[in-house]
Amino acid sequence: MLTTLLRDSRALGALAVPLILTQLAQVALTTTDTVMMGLLGTIELAAGGLAIVIFNQVRTMGVGLVTSVGNQIAAAAARAEQAAAGSDGDRVQKAAHEEVRGIVRASLAVATLSGVVGALIMVLIGQALAWLGQDADVAGLSQKMLYALAPGLLPCLWFQAVRQFTVGMRRPQALLQITVASIAVNAGLNWVLIHGTFGLPRLGLTGVGIATSTVYLLSFLALYYAAKRDDELAPFLTLGISGADAAAVKRLLGLGIPIAATYGSEAGFFSVTALMAGSFGPDALAAHTAVNQLVYIVFQIAVGLSHAASINVSRELALSNYDGARRIKNTALACAGAVMTVVGIVYLTLPRLVLAPFLDNGSDQALTIATHLLIVTAFLQFFDCTQNIGVGLLRGLNDTKSGFRITLIGYWAIGLPASWLFAYALNLDAVGIWLGLLTGLATTALLLLRRYHTALDAVPLQPAATAA
Repeated sequence: MLTTLLRDSRALGALAVPLILTQLAQVALTTTDTVMMGLLGTIELAAGGLAIVIFNQVRTMGVGLVTSVGNQIAAAAARAEQAAAGSDGDRVQKAAHEEVRGIVRASLAVATLSGVVGALIMVLIGQALAWLGQDADVAGLSQKMLYALAPGLLPCLWFQAVRQFTVGMRRPQALLQITVASIAVNAGLNWVLIHGTFGLPRLGLTGVGIATSTVYLLSFLALYYAAKRDDELAPFLTLGISGADAAAVKRLLGLGIPIAATYGSEAGFFSVTALMAGSFGPDALAAHTAVNQLVYIVFQIAVGLSHAASINVSRELALSNYDGARRIKNTALACAGAVMTVVGIVYLTLPRLVLAPFLDNGSDQALTIATHLLIVTAFLQFFDCTQNIGVGLLRGLNDTKSGFRITLIGYWAIGLPASWLFAYALNLDAVGIWLGLLTGLATTALLLLRRYHTALDAVPLQPAATAA
């Protein structure tokens, strides 16, 4: 049993570790933004944090639309590899390669559409913030930052489309290098644009938004040209959407819309709780922003494990290896649980050290609130990680609708009312909001894992595919 777990962990880690490191490097972008916003003051941190929450809400849903690309490409590539030994291998391989090319082209078309629509939505939300119970100064600063972030959504989603292609082909190596380089570029641009060095105007929070949009554009261009230099990836990658097949676009949207709705359901859950935290004042919102950023950092481990598990499930089922697909769940959860335990211990024993980068220049009240929130977070992150892995496992089965239905129950039917009850009816304020978050995530995690078992058992057993 232990030997099997170790073997499966190594296999999962081969894909998950580069993805986790990439995710952590990518979240360093928003962490850098959050730290620099905190240096400007509590009001700026609250306003910038609110803008980033809204941006992440829209971005996450756009990413969801192209997330199934990796699974579709992984399955097609697995079939091509298996066909190579068959008597009809050349024909099957050629068909699989054409399928991959069509998926890539369709994913760029979907990313373009969602990027344009999402940018317009961000602008409209920015104009409505003052009507949503936010402090007037916070709303005004958030609106300006959202205007600067909106243009960056399009290259951000192009990047995600190409990323899913490289992950599906099991060649994600360039992702980490590009993302690490973008951290330094983002930090430099932030400093220059926030403080107005080299003769430029002092832009404050607006400068953070402009820097972020610029980095997304540069990251997409770097990943695209890195893929074009890779002999195994280049034949499948073309820039442009004019040749996108309508059927392929429709198939991606059919799989992607439930994923986007699932991601949006979770992100919307957190967005609403950010608005709730803002109703308790700037100190509560600043504390919520700081702790939410910490959760977001740790969450990237779950994202990497979820993507790797999802890709591996798609691959195992394409090869008719059902036992392997069943073991992937236990392996991913065991790895996640070990990491979350270590992180939780750090939160409980060194809270002020963990919060110092975000709240050193903030008020004592904000730091006190955030310290209390960390206690809840130490337990919440186990369920947050589990539910994300559960969504990925179901995506590996091409079951993208169940995740959305379950998140509606867990987040909105249970989690949000629980947040209201704890925060307002029981007067626990920001801590009550996070207790509601914990309740919603725990419910969602348990329901997703149960659904995975049911859905996997329902997959019809098939003999291993052959090309002959």
